[in-house]
Amino acid sequence: MEKKQFKAESKRLLDIVINSIYTNREIFLRELISNASDAIDKIYYKTLSDSSLIFNKGDYFIKLIPNMEERTLTIRDTGIGMTEAELEENLGVIAKSGSLQFKNENELKDGYDIIGQFGVGFYSAFLVADHVKVITKAFGGDKAFVWESDGVDGYTISEGEKDSFGTDIVLHLKENTEDENFDEYLNEYKLRSLIKKYSDFIRYPIKLDAKKSRLKEGSEDEYEEYIEEEIINSMVPLWRKNKKELTDEDYNNFYFEKRFGFDKPLKHIHISVDGMISYNSIMFIPENTPYDYYTKEYKKGLELYSNGVLIMEKCEELLPDYFGFVKGIVDSQDLSLNISRELLQHDRQLKRIAKNIKNKIKNELESMIKNDREAYEKFYKSFGRQLKYGVYDDFGANKDDLKDLIMFYSSKEKKMVTLNEYIERMPEDQKYIYYASGESNDRIEKMPQTEMVLDKGYEILYFTEDIDEFAIKMLQSYKEKEFKSVSAGDLGIENKEEETKANEENKDLFTGIKEALSGKVKEVKASSRLKKYPVCLSAEGELSIEMEKILNSMPNNEGVKSEKVLEINTGHEVFNSLKNAYSSDKDKFNLYVNLLYNQALLMEGLSIEDPTEFANDICKLMK
Repeated sequence: MEKKQFKAESKRLLDIVINSIYTNREIFLRELISNASDAIDKIYYKTLSDSSLIFNKGDYFIKLIPNMEERTLTIRDTGIGMTEAELEENLGVIAKSGSLQFKNENELKDGYDIIGQFGVGFYSAFLVADHVKVITKAFGGDKAFVWESDGVDGYTISEGEKDSFGTDIVLHLKENTEDENFDEYLNEYKLRSLIKKYSDFIRYPIKLDAKKSRLKEGSEDEYEEYIEEEIINSMVPLWRKNKKELTDEDYNNFYFEKRFGFDKPLKHIHISVDGMISYNSIMFIPENTPYDYYTKEYKKGLELYSNGVLIMEKCEELLPDYFGFVKGIVDSQDLSLNISRELLQHDRQLKRIAKNIKNKIKNELESMIKNDREAYEKFYKSFGRQLKYGVYDDFGANKDDLKDLIMFYSSKEKKMVTLNEYIERMPEDQKYIYYASGESNDRIEKMPQTEMVLDKGYEILYFTEDIDEFAIKMLQSYKEKEFKSVSAGDLGIENKEEETKANEENKDLFTGIKEALSGKVKEVKASSRLKKYPVCLSAEGELSIEMEKILNSMPNNEGVKSEKVLEINTGHEVFNSLKNAYSSDKDKFNLYVNLLYNQALLMEGLSIEDPTEFANDICKLMK
């Protein structure tokens, strides 16, 4: 039998297919099953234009037949088959796609579409096989033909025997090596997993003979093995079903089946879009944070399907980082893919889908805030930190998308509130959105700097996470109200006349305190914000004291310092002792100054420079 040669360009392309285009060997099964599905679709299209033909979907299937003894895997379909000329045309010229030609010649209807349009999917068989045999009989034909090839060296076509129309592709697997175990593609469980992974939603049954066991007839404890043909794939994707027919249980079962998580999802989002680009999607908002979520190993992304065939397990481009917790799938027949279907050829369609998905997620979260607050607070406990990172990241580019979603603990409500809820409760005379930063709510409640704000009846937001203040600095304002730290030098509510008068009256004293502290503070001044506390620290400039602590706790910190101001409560009894010491006992004055400064540091949660000296100072005071 004369061996025919692939054309020179086809030889080069076949070599590229085998060695370069496909990055994962197991993809071969996805490609061959997709081709088999196309072959059945072509019969369906013929029945649309020929009234004498009837398409009974139950008569059509794809079957995998592993043979461990002969080391062959057969992919059988009951599709349209091929004539000798079609074999020559479709398999003799690599990248000649019969599916693409068929699609161009026929108007596709009823939501059906041809999957394989590139003409190289068949040759992925050589990723695992050293010899490929195709036995085919065309629909309506009376002869069967056999195409055989060992790969790049060419192919033969001869007459063969086949009882019914359709195609059998017989792969003789390569020999096992130290790095590759090709025998695994004959294993029932491996084949099941590959079908479920890549081809679960092919619309025709994919069958496989399964080994099972049962009690022998008449026996109570003796079992026998038997073979039973099973349909492995689900066929109809959940996302293509009518939302009105689905229950929460259906969505939850899908979540578990896809192994999106061990928790129960808080919400699902089911989208069906027809327009410039059509797609279906089911997404889930999880309840719990994955154990590796805040590590480099975590990879965000949605599963991407084209016509029900898995293309990418994690398509990162579909989700912004700040919504990286969302799990789910997107299925579209309009994406421009490369010839291996593993990569997107153009990202314009994908960007359009991604933008719509981002808005859908945002709208769902906003709806949860209004209509299912308990669920949102559960979600926020797990993923609120990610939203705040999103506000801060990329120089605040996404802050408008996220500002209505972030929450903080409220001094007034004693629970988490949104910025909008804070604004709605603000008194008319309140200029700023006030916040306080600290390690915990309890620590913040005891901060001296909160006294004046609370006395005015103003609400304070508690920032207890390291990202909080950085995010707010990036946000700057909300609904034209600026954010103001209670530790800021100017709260906008102080009695400036009283402060100015006290500063003038104690000018020399405050200068003496500043000199005694040897540059540790930028300024010492009288405070009108303090009531029961004798002293506190405030900060000037963009860098707050809390931000200083966070930055200095990071690896490779540069020892940044905020511009601290020591504020003195001139109405406190301790102030009188400080004044008397200044005028009569310099040593005692220095002792008092150091004690007050270290007290202010401790209340801020800052480290004392010399704890031993501080302990000795207390002992001196007690003598």
